[in-house]
Amino acid sequence: MTDFGKGDTSWFTHDRFGMFIHWGLYSMPGRHEWVRNYEEIPDEAYEKYFERFNPDLFDPKEWAKAAREAGMKYFVITTKHHEGFCMWDSRYTDYKVTNTPCGRDLLREIVDAFRAEGLRVGFYHSLIDWHHPDFTVDSVHPLRNRPDREALNAGRDMARYREYLHNQVRELLTGYGKIDIIWFDFSYPLWESGKGHLDWDSEGLVKMIRELQPGIIINNRLDLPGAGDVTTPEQNTPDDPVTDADGNPVVWEGCQTVSGSGGYHRDELTWKSMKQCIDLLINHVCRNGNLLMNVGPTSRGYLDGRAMERLKGFAEWMKYHSRSIYGCGMAEGLLEPRDCRYTFNPETNRLYLHIMNWPFKHVTLKGLSGKVAYAQFLHDGSEVKIRDAADRAVHSGLLHKTVQGAVTLELPVVKPPVEVPVIEIFLK
Repeated sequence: MTDFGKGDTSWFTHDRFGMFIHWGLYSMPGRHEWVRNYEEIPDEAYEKYFERFNPDLFDPKEWAKAAREAGMKYFVITTKHHEGFCMWDSRYTDYKVTNTPCGRDLLREIVDAFRAEGLRVGFYHSLIDWHHPDFTVDSVHPLRNRPDREALNAGRDMARYREYLHNQVRELLTGYGKIDIIWFDFSYPLWESGKGHLDWDSEGLVKMIRELQPGIIINNRLDLPGAGDVTTPEQNTPDDPVTDADGNPVVWEGCQTVSGSGGYHRDELTWKSMKQCIDLLINHVCRNGNLLMNVGPTSRGYLDGRAMERLKGFAEWMKYHSRSIYGCGMAEGLLEPRDCRYTFNPETNRLYLHIMNWPFKHVTLKGLSGKVAYAQFLHDGSEVKIRDAADRAVHSGLLHKTVQGAVTLELPVVKPPVEVPVIEIFLK
């Protein structure tokens, strides 16, 4: 296998939580970032959004502050989505934000604002481009059902598009300082008339990226096995830790949305509750994964109330429970109690019990007899009493017996006033 080099994932597997931002012209129709594909909109009909894009209420400092307070440690922003519109002042195209009524390099303002809040920087860059005149019409393209599809492709040249793609990636990785993540999307070689690593020259792309930004993290969507540093399941939570084809664990990150859309979708009704959002974070970390949680700003440039509400909910929970997330991963070899999730911090030797559904008075931790020194609620540091099966004295007169080899935690009848209570367990 070719040695493509490796990015630095040490900070990534510690920080665990990031913000994904999908923003582009598609925020104007407000019907999903794939609106051009779904509605088969041609360039001339889509032009009305380019001619009017002007986010007058845009304040990246507000976004960055909300992300930091939510406990997010890095962000990934769409530099260009499949629609082809560029959010920076690229010298390789006129189809860019500086040629709209907005007239500003929004990417630079976003990068500066998030860096100022201490977040690491990631760029999402679409391999697909439905606007570029040399990107061939395939089964995913908005013009796929046009009767003149073959005639349209007659003058298109993917070699010229590849040069454009590489030039823009070079531009992004040389014009905005240190970039921590490059997040490509996506390859589809097995689809009808699909595209893969040869279309992108993924090998040459990775070589250039490694030279320009040593240590940068590259995701796994270039159709080039061995080239990616992180695996990226989307809109689902794996039941087990993610592994490669040989069963070896890999660094992974789930990209999820607070609603059913990446881009702003005015009428979307499947917004996740705050509990679901926090559950997603816990369920990723307890399987050795990261959560990249998406928001889609409006075309006027602000995060709508539903998105801000979820970010504030994360902030409230993470204020008291971030110790169970940062630096944590799977608690290997331990059987989780019903309706609970473990995370474990190997540096501090502390185990965290996330109680997803509040039980009545007790929870039993199997396999921990003789191993627990102390337990406390993480939100307020109040002690949680322990009964260890190894201590015969605890059985006298008790209706609830401690299972052999286990520890029982004594809980209040009423659930503490936090979305998901966490018990911090100090191991011997």
